[in-house]
Amino acid sequence: MDSKNQKYQIALDNREVKPPKRNLGTEKLRVIFISGFFSLLLIITIVLTVPLTVLTWSGLFVYSSIVSLVIFLFILLIRYFGILFMAYFYNTRYTVQTKEGYYPFISIIVPVFNEGVVLRYSIESLLDIDYPNYEIIIVNDGSTDDTAVVGESLVGNQKGRNGIIKVSMINKPNGGKAKALNAGIQYSEAQFVLCMDGDSQLTPNSLRMAVRHFIDPAVGAVAGNVKVQNRKKILTDLQALEYLEGLNMARSAQGFIQMVNIIPGPIGLFRKTALRDAGFYSSDTFAEDADVTLKILAHGWRIVYEPNAIAYTEAPSTIYQLLKQRYRWTRGILQAIRKHKRYLFNPTVNFNNSLIMWSMFYEALIWPAMNIFVNLYFIIIAIFYGLSSFIFLWWIGIAVLDLMAAVYCVAAEKEEFRLVPYAIIYRIVFILLIDVTKAMATVEEFLGVRMTWGKLERTGLGNSPGSSSKTVPVTVASK
Repeated sequence: MDSKNQKYQIALDNREVKPPKRNLGTEKLRVIFISGFFSLLLIITIVLTVPLTVLTWSGLFVYSSIVSLVIFLFILLIRYFGILFMAYFYNTRYTVQTKEGYYPFISIIVPVFNEGVVLRYSIESLLDIDYPNYEIIIVNDGSTDDTAVVGESLVGNQKGRNGIIKVSMINKPNGGKAKALNAGIQYSEAQFVLCMDGDSQLTPNSLRMAVRHFIDPAVGAVAGNVKVQNRKKILTDLQALEYLEGLNMARSAQGFIQMVNIIPGPIGLFRKTALRDAGFYSSDTFAEDADVTLKILAHGWRIVYEPNAIAYTEAPSTIYQLLKQRYRWTRGILQAIRKHKRYLFNPTVNFNNSLIMWSMFYEALIWPAMNIFVNLYFIIIAIFYGLSSFIFLWWIGIAVLDLMAAVYCVAAEKEEFRLVPYAIIYRIVFILLIDVTKAMATVEEFLGVRMTWGKLERTGLGNSPGSSSKTVPVTVASK
């Protein structure tokens, strides 16, 4: 496409779909948030200052510890039940407008770097999608394994569930996932693009479930539901539970208040106009998905969550790979927050963005620090002040909360019930380990310690080879 036609196409796109006006209906939410915060602050102040006149220093320390424990549990309860109720109402009450015959053309962008082990399985899952109008674009980001060979064997007109699907491949020098996605998006001529990871495997109805949201012209992107593929190990099963309870339940709650804060890398469907407004993906953070989400929101687009658009991904199978992944996630999110920090301190610009930014700041920085401190603090006072019974009850209470959340999430998503017992050690062991990693990543981010992207070594666990589709050779597209 020459430059003149390209300018015309951009103008046409902007004319057809314009970003909606910013939602001004958040004043009530703002009032509730501010009044609730100051009410809690007042209660804490009264509870802590009243006994100062009647207790000794030792007694005051014990009393303050008990009060701190109660306040922590109170915050935890509010957080848990708030997320649970909002997720429940979103999953049971949310309705999507439908339109008969609405099947716009979609380009599925598959960025790959050394994904030769899993690439074929990923493409085969895409060919099995129950949607009549899409193509697949593989972007080989300078792989050094057999990814290029596997990709070239898949290029052509492949037999899909609903007809022939065109599979193309772009070969480019290594530049990172963001640049690989941008190359695929710019190569695509579709008005909607689905961005995913090279190891993701989509369920057959993912596109149908996600694309229906775009009937609403205010929707700029749809966040999908990510699940762990390689299970049957303690570590990967814990991650499977974490994705259900810690990520998908939270994303359902965010969908209820229309404030989804991160479009997950394994599955995100975008209106290309919204991506163009946001300046596409950027390479200046290690969380390009969080960054592009904030940029889309900043331009007034809505982002919704679709729990039935499901992508399975391979989770780290060793402690080292897991901690390296979470280290990168944390630093990337902090980089995205720093990049968009104007929304932290100026809510009048975009109140929704400010609330989303503060929630990300809380989850990435404040909550991990609180969790680590509380565990250490109460273990110490249990040893020196004889409050072990309180600590035992505290841990039991947290385990019960996690069991409740696990039962709900497993039931809501029709998942494996065998994941529920993992909730007993989920918070006390697994999440504490993750939070320690987050704290270390936070310290190093603020110190400016140099880091690299890191690469999760794929094993292909959980993938079962399907029957290969016959390829009709065509010219390989490259850039």
